[in-house]
Amino acid sequence: MIFSNTAVIIGKTFEYNYQYEHYIKDATIIVVLDSAIQQFLKLDLPIQPQVLLGDFDEQIDPEIVRKKFPGITIVHTPDQNKTDFEKAIEFLLEKGYKKIISLGLTGRRMDHTFNNIATLGKYNDQAFIQIIDDYSIIECISRVYNRKHKKGTRISLLPLGEVTGVITRNLKYSLMNESLALGRRTGSSNEVAEDGEVVVTIGKGRLIVMECWD
Repeated sequence: MIFSNTAVIIGKTFEYNYQYEHYIKDATIIVVLDSAIQQFLKLDLPIQPQVLLGDFDEQIDPEIVRKKFPGITIVHTPDQNKTDFEKAIEFLLEKGYKKIISLGLTGRRMDHTFNNIATLGKYNDQAFIQIIDDYSIIECISRVYNRKHKKGTRISLLPLGEVTGVITRNLKYSLMNESLALGRRTGSSNEVAEDGEVVVTIGKGRLIVMECWD
């Protein structure tokens, strides 16, 4: 998939390392969520955020933020019925972004991690969205997953609700028109059979696809 503009969302658990450099470098816009701005204020990170967005339930002094990052846009989103991640995605969709890379959205509180991953299923038909951390690349499909991988790469298939008609190609444990349902049957810890293209198609539902490593 080729996109002319890429957005990066940075959440509270983000810790800068070389693994994320090319995502940051390729970003057209960087959106920092709420209290995640604190480490930007404390540390001299090689990142220039363009937007700070959130309900700001933790005290953040906008003047301090503007002083360190001149030109930054501060967006106050007090709606408590949506998470900051959801609000950031909707903000970017309104701006026309179709590729969104999300960093610092997993780890620490499991309820936040679970909800952020599930949020991918809410917007996957509107944009290509990935959550990336030190151990995985996570996305959601409602039709087809098609990527090139090295033999032995770990691929996990986790359904959001029930997913039917799951067919895989080039995975060690093949699925042929199978049904998956969280709590009953998943496709966790499969692996790529041979170097090359991995294809996963589904008939109905939302399927989380994770490329994982230790």
